[in-house]
Amino acid sequence: MLDIPSRVRVHVETLLAAQNDMGVCDAFEQYAPAGKPDAMNAPHPPKVAGIDSTVPAPAHTVAPVPPAPDASSAAGASSAHSAHTAHPPGALLQDRLAGWVSDLTTLHELTERLARTNRLDAALEELLHAGAALVGARRGLVVLEPDDGLGPDTTVGLGLARADLGHIETVPRASMPYGALLDTAAGLPGGDAEIVRADLFAEEGLDPRHREVAARLGYAAGYALPLSTEAAGRLGAATWLYDEPAEPDERQRHLAGLYVRFATEHLARLLEGERTRACMATMYEELLPSRLPRVPGVRLAARHRTGPRGGGDWYDALPLPDAALGLAVGSVTGSGPGAVAAMGRLRASLRAYAVMEGEDPVAVLSDLELLLRLTEPARSATALFAYCEPELRRITVAGAGHCPPLVLGERRTEYVETTVSAPLGMLACWEAPSVEFQVGAGETVLLYTDGLLHRTGDPADRAVARLRAAAAGVPRAVRHDPDAVADHVLRTVLPDGLDVTDGREDVALLAARFE
Repeated sequence: MLDIPSRVRVHVETLLAAQNDMGVCDAFEQYAPAGKPDAMNAPHPPKVAGIDSTVPAPAHTVAPVPPAPDASSAAGASSAHSAHTAHPPGALLQDRLAGWVSDLTTLHELTERLARTNRLDAALEELLHAGAALVGARRGLVVLEPDDGLGPDTTVGLGLARADLGHIETVPRASMPYGALLDTAAGLPGGDAEIVRADLFAEEGLDPRHREVAARLGYAAGYALPLSTEAAGRLGAATWLYDEPAEPDERQRHLAGLYVRFATEHLARLLEGERTRACMATMYEELLPSRLPRVPGVRLAARHRTGPRGGGDWYDALPLPDAALGLAVGSVTGSGPGAVAAMGRLRASLRAYAVMEGEDPVAVLSDLELLLRLTEPARSATALFAYCEPELRRITVAGAGHCPPLVLGERRTEYVETTVSAPLGMLACWEAPSVEFQVGAGETVLLYTDGLLHRTGDPADRAVARLRAAAAGVPRAVRHDPDAVADHVLRTVLPDGLDVTDGREDVALLAARFE
């Protein structure tokens, strides 16, 4: 951390030693003066590759003292002596170094804040706030349009409401600074790195629609930078807006450029993660039921949450012959695309076995275990299959290393007593007896994966108790609605928004209310 007061005077040798420890040599070289200070021989900072040393001094540092003219009179000599006395050797360089360290400290703090963001939308908002502080603007917008065309495309505003962004979008794109950066080579790495519009209303040939929108929204100048690097390509552009004619000075532009280059690399990493999550979500949408079946006497609801890498938790509900209904939940070991693909194959196989012999859940899971052992010997899985007869409100269930169902009714909230069995693929031959139980009219059966319990972070016994308490606490006014029941259970078992955020564990929850 750079924990150095902004106005402190720094001894030259101490600062040079400290900068090596802090890893800020690159930025220090950026600010190194092109010539040596007057009246002293300053130590020369080491040359660092890729750094431009011709950068103006920060605005708050002391200006150089002009050299004293040749003393032709006693008054001139006295004046030169007074100037030399007022600025002893080293004082000027120390003031400049203090300003440079202040700038580096500011950059360090802003980049630290940005690095702590782990979502793309939060990073874009932080970029706008930090950039506005660096260039002295109050409002701005960032347009994200990756050059590879894979998206996501979005626009985020600072100090601009959704309606304001809508007005800006009506301006011809080429007239806006971000449009010039996104649609020309200027915004590519190595192109013109900025666009300055110091006084929009004084510009000749300003688009009439742009003039109208600027007057309506109350901005008179703009400054834009591309979000592009050699590695990431062009991701978008950021524009900051001034209420009055203005433009950032050279020092502000330099600091903003350093910050935006770091921000672009961070955004590229977050963008890759966002695309991975979107890809996983799409895969799950295709592999899990697109809609739940409508079976007389039963109302269904399902909830599914996927981890950032994608996992193997799944659920299913399918109508069976003789007006029966098959319900299933399960989990495949591992994470990532391989686990997702294995989950899809396992779910498809269970559906086939359920149609052929669903009235015998043990036979369904036995066939599934044999298939898993023969085709995917390196994986194991847990599964629970329930054969439901809605007209009789009778359920026959068999589980393989899976959590037992939970029954929620007016007079009871209890787990179904099922047999203890190993997961599929763990034994040479799997078989465990099934359990049959009755549900009353208006009761709801909850099937869930163990990811719901693991996400709580509690030991198994406490997590099981928490789930039961959450189900018992469902308000009576909403117990008729399985969607409301599922939402309440998730919010209660996983508080603080954990029911909707990404977690390491997948969650699958299936609720079936019997009429």
